[in-house]
Amino acid sequence: MPTRKKNSPKSPCPLPHGILIAIGGHEEKSLHPGADADAEHAPDAILRRFVQELHGKGLVIVVPTASDEPEAAAQDYVDVFTALGVKRVEVFNARERADAEDEQALQLLDEAAGVLFTGGDQLRLTALLGGTAWLRRLKERYATDAIVIGGTSAGATAMSTPMIYQGRDNQGMRKDEIHITTGLQLMHDVAIDTHFVARGRIVRMAQIIATNPGCIGLGLEEDTGVVVTQGYELEVIGSGVVTVVEGQTVTATNIHLIEPGEPFTIRDLRVHILSCGERYTLPIQEALHR
Repeated sequence: MPTRKKNSPKSPCPLPHGILIAIGGHEEKSLHPGADADAEHAPDAILRRFVQELHGKGLVIVVPTASDEPEAAAQDYVDVFTALGVKRVEVFNARERADAEDEQALQLLDEAAGVLFTGGDQLRLTALLGGTAWLRRLKERYATDAIVIGGTSAGATAMSTPMIYQGRDNQGMRKDEIHITTGLQLMHDVAIDTHFVARGRIVRMAQIIATNPGCIGLGLEEDTGVVVTQGYELEVIGSGVVTVVEGQTVTATNIHLIEPGEPFTIRDLRVHILSCGERYTLPIQEALHR
């Protein structure tokens, strides 16, 4: 299985204690009562795995901020988590930045064992939550506590930095067709894209890597995800595949030479296609500053 050198135990930046679960969208929500909760290939394995990682702990917060129909998006997950045995499920629906500065919202986050970001538009998440007290508290919890943070579709894309926020599925081969910004920064030097095989997004991911080959691209197919522990150990879950695009092996690109609208070139990308149960170790470097 593909691996890379891990960071030194003397790294000045401690490894996070929390768990990330990034999902490619359209995960199975129809529960199958007879399914083994530990079965990797159960039809509803991804959300069962989220609940399993809670280890029986209490509150899960559903964040539908990315959705343009937040009430319906939130209710889907409230129903499924309740059916899976979660004792308490609450909704935090930030529609204004002030909502993410509210003391009650911060107190609720302090009590949470898990947080799930729904799909929608990832730019809503960064625009409304970026730099807020709520996001800072979430990052603190992720660094120090065994909290489970999940995101599906836009909720997964927003976890990474750089974050893709614009670009149609049939675009990507021409410079500047894809736009990126800073995500929620739960994963650094990683670009996450979702619905990856179904929407043919490999070329747009290649353009992101061409702009900075030090990044890793994670393409998550629908009903497929990764469980990330210690900030760099990935396990693939779900019914599809995860495409890992490595840029460190790139020998040449013309992305910095061509004009906007021109097709780009990139040579010697390294690509892995990983199915359920496969593991991958992200290459991470010691932090030079905090």
